Amino acid sequence: MLILAFDTATDVACSALVDDGEVLGERMSVARTLLEDVDALLRQASARPADLEAIAVGTGPGSFTSTRMGLATARGLALALGVPVAGVSTLDALAAAGENLYPVIDARRREVFVPGPRAVLPQEAALPPGATCVGDGARRYRAVLEAAGAVVASDDSPLHRPQARYHVALATSFGPAELVEPIYVRAPDADRVLQ
Repeated sequence: MLILAFDTATDVACSALVDDGEVLGERMSVARTLLEDVDALLRQASARPADLEAIAVGTGPGSFTSTRMGLATARGLALALGVPVAGVSTLDALAAAGENLYPVIDARRREVFVPGPRAVLPQEAALPPGATCVGDGARRYRAVLEAAGAVVASDDSPLHRPQARYHVALATSFGPAELVEPIYVRAPDADRVLQ
């Protein structure tokens, strides 16, 4: 099964093309170039959009706008191509990259998103013993997390970036794109201003 996977919830957008478990190509960029990345992946694999059989998309938590961009792209492609979609937590995809990993995504406002999912101050993250913190939040708040006894992967480690190949591995239920919902841990900034 030829599956396109991508996640735009963090500051690095990832995408991959996977055929029956074999990774045909991967790209890292930013959310605004996602469709260019998809086109490049398909060309690299000598595939056409019509060859896609499913889409796996990151559902966050993460940047509200970037997460929406990824979901809108997944829905648009699914509608145009008539393929099912599976949503995968960005936190789960980060944790799937290795043994005993604890994902920490930068939530802005001096907070991080951690499993639960929930938004907490970095010093209030309930860190499991012996786990290695990964993600852009772990990198940004390294000093705080290490002071709390955490191990944080080196700044240049690829573990800090979601990798779309894991979205495919974690995708268990494909269905209509409109049923895939983003994971919002808190209200968007626009809602807070209007209240």
